[in-house]
Amino acid sequence: MDISNAPVRAPRGSQRPLLILAGLVAGLVCGTLAAGTEAARPLLAASRPIGRLWLNGLTMTVVPLVFALLVGGMAGAARSASTGIARRAIAWFATLLVAASFASAALTPLALTAWPQPPGAEALALAAPAALPAADPAPWYENILPANPVRAAADGAMVPIVVFALLLGLALARVEALPRSALLAAISALGQAMLVIVDWILWLAPVGVFALAIGVGLAAGAGVAGVLVHYVVTVIAACLMATVIAIVCAVVAGRISPLSFVRAALPAQIVAGATQSSLAALPAMIAAATPMGVDRATAGMVLPLSVSLFRMASAAANVTVAIYLAGLHGIALPVTALLAGAAVAATVSIAAVGLPAQVSFIAVIAPVCLAMGVPITLLPLLMAIETIPDMFRTIGNVTGGLAVTRISGRDAS
Repeated sequence: MDISNAPVRAPRGSQRPLLILAGLVAGLVCGTLAAGTEAARPLLAASRPIGRLWLNGLTMTVVPLVFALLVGGMAGAARSASTGIARRAIAWFATLLVAASFASAALTPLALTAWPQPPGAEALALAAPAALPAADPAPWYENILPANPVRAAADGAMVPIVVFALLLGLALARVEALPRSALLAAISALGQAMLVIVDWILWLAPVGVFALAIGVGLAAGAGVAGVLVHYVVTVIAACLMATVIAIVCAVVAGRISPLSFVRAALPAQIVAGATQSSLAALPAMIAAATPMGVDRATAGMVLPLSVSLFRMASAAANVTVAIYLAGLHGIALPVTALLAGAAVAATVSIAAVGLPAQVSFIAVIAPVCLAMGVPITLLPLLMAIETIPDMFRTIGNVTGGLAVTRISGRDAS
């Protein structure tokens, strides 16, 4: 998912996504062929523990990884806002992140009502059952700030964890350099250790996804293909919505004609879609500054910040993924859950900085799901087909960065 400077390398270049996809296809085929035969029960009995153990190994790193990355990211963002242009850019980053996330929370349920999930969705959910978090009888506002951050982490309560990490990162930016560096070094070491563990676990991803997919194939059969296609189109629609929001903001707040902005942004969007990396698109983004009427000095300050901190399309898509999973499991999401998920998605998108696609998919979507009370058991299967949506995530992220560059450049002139 929109990666740059990934500290954890996928084995043998780009082979990991292909191996994971192969595991998904092989598991679905095996499960579909075995469905209704005498081999179904022993096959499920053998594959389910393997899939469960692999998934548990992956999810056990989510809370410490998100906490470490979010604290470091927020501390870095606060220190980066040292000039007027940088402060304006970061303010616009936050505005568009919130707008895209909340728009996704509002529109995705409407889209799924207008175009419901196809037959087989219920079977897909039943193939990977997971216990939901216990409902907390306390009012929703009492769960925003953690009375005990350690207990919140142990319970997997993502909203208070995210809020605590956000406040800690902002506070560290105001602490003296020596103690700040010491604590950030320890937190960074925690995050890096989690990334090493995740990389070990992802070496086994083809096996884990294969085992999980067998259960899905046994329960859903060939109908799972229609569900996965429906899912991909839905997520792409969320990314395109975020892209449109970015263009509208550039036109309205940046005072540029739609044709001029789209024409200037198109080369960077093409690179973004082809490479699925905002970093790879950075030179093309900088080259787009002059046609947009922004001087190179402003672009050279705003665009690197954008590549490091700003992923508006990814945040919108992550909300959509969580809502889609809720639909698969038959969970009705109240407004408070949608608001919590959107807020968490906008915040933890910062934690995706420099992560490989498979790591960031779990690291930034699992917290959104947990904040909404949605099981994450099916996330690895969706991770296996992330390549196509990821193209549109990156295009939307790059478009958002260019929009903020135009707005910030106009404000500075």
